[in-house]
Amino acid sequence: MKLKNVAILGATGAVGREMLKILEERNFPVGELKLLASARSVGKKIPFKGREITVELAEAKAFEGMDLVLGAASNAIAKEMAPAIVQAGAVFVDNSSAFRMDPKVPLIVPEVNPEDAKKHQGIIANPNCSTIITVTAVNALNSISPIRSMVASTYQAVSGAGAGGPIELAGEVEALARGERYENTVFPYQIAYNVIPQIGGADEEGYTTEEMKMQNEGRKIMHLPELRVNCTCVRVPVVRSHSISVTVRTEKPISVEEARAVIAAAPGCRLADDLDGKVYPMPLDTTDQDLVFVGRIRKDLTDENGLAIWCCGDQVRKGAATNAIQIAELL
Repeated sequence: MKLKNVAILGATGAVGREMLKILEERNFPVGELKLLASARSVGKKIPFKGREITVELAEAKAFEGMDLVLGAASNAIAKEMAPAIVQAGAVFVDNSSAFRMDPKVPLIVPEVNPEDAKKHQGIIANPNCSTIITVTAVNALNSISPIRSMVASTYQAVSGAGAGGPIELAGEVEALARGERYENTVFPYQIAYNVIPQIGGADEEGYTTEEMKMQNEGRKIMHLPELRVNCTCVRVPVVRSHSISVTVRTEKPISVEEARAVIAAAPGCRLADDLDGKVYPMPLDTTDQDLVFVGRIRKDLTDENGLAIWCCGDQVRKGAATNAIQIAELL
């Protein structure tokens, strides 16, 4: 396989470091490797395949000679750097939300719509983490009957808010055990022993930006332009791996047995569905691996065309870094 010159934009963050780890795990054919970050990280050394790579400044000229740029930076940085990346002749696989809804930019979950990657014009977008996990879990149902709507509640780990999330949760737990206060700065309220039903800013209908991603991105990924999704996103005191409860309503009824069979055979999924045996997806079981675990599949008691499903996946890996590198592998 031909070696590719690869840059990671935002290499020192949680997702950037995970991308580096997964490139090594999957033996991606890396030739030259550039780790790019802001000025404050320049000069740091990060190990890769037995050697140390020095972090360089993220600037337009840094992309010269690169074949592939993996983006793990903010929307603003992605928008600023994208023209230089494309001009350099590289393909930009971007994990931010900057280009996800751009009609000229493919939005890819490789297990769902790999053929869309061929339509890129220099930029490919990585979807939202909860969207990736959910559509990976339910997309196979479309092969039996198209999904017309979903009602979802997400239970999102603190690491989804960045490296400071787990630090704040651990700090609060330790402080509370000593009977002390801990000043929260990452989350708007104490997250230890609590859940916070807001992720993202609110829109005019009372939904948050995070909640609308499930509908808007789901439509594009699964090629279901009429899909309607009612979503509530909740931050929970779990370190890593997002969980989603989703009721899927299809055009025609799908039996529980049919759903289990098609999901068990779906790429990227592992069926974990035995209530009597206490087998179901949980964050601890799905952390630090790339499959989406799916279980608690049962008939919706409010709609004969509905199924209730529970799924979990590692939002740093399959929900971000691994998905991006799977896209790179498609290329």
